[in-house]
Amino acid sequence: MVRSIFGGAATKTYKCPGCMQEIRPGVAHIVAWPADDRGDESDRRHWHTGCWRARDRRGPTVERSRNAPRYGRG
Repeated sequence: MVRSIFGGAATKTYKCPGCMQEIRPGVAHIVAWPADDRGDESDRRHWHTGCWRARDRRGPTVERSRNAPRYGRG
């Protein structure tokens, strides 16, 4: 299931799973959750609208700490 959240409706900061960047309060975005709706609120994911539209064209994002090397040794 997908719902568009318009600018004034968001009151918390979320992390977009597409780019791992923050979605700040007041920013329009997409909320997606499993269609069976059996899960609770923790199953919902908040996405930037552009990240949601590009989700099929990009690979999974790997979350790293700020101090982690960007590329592995090889």
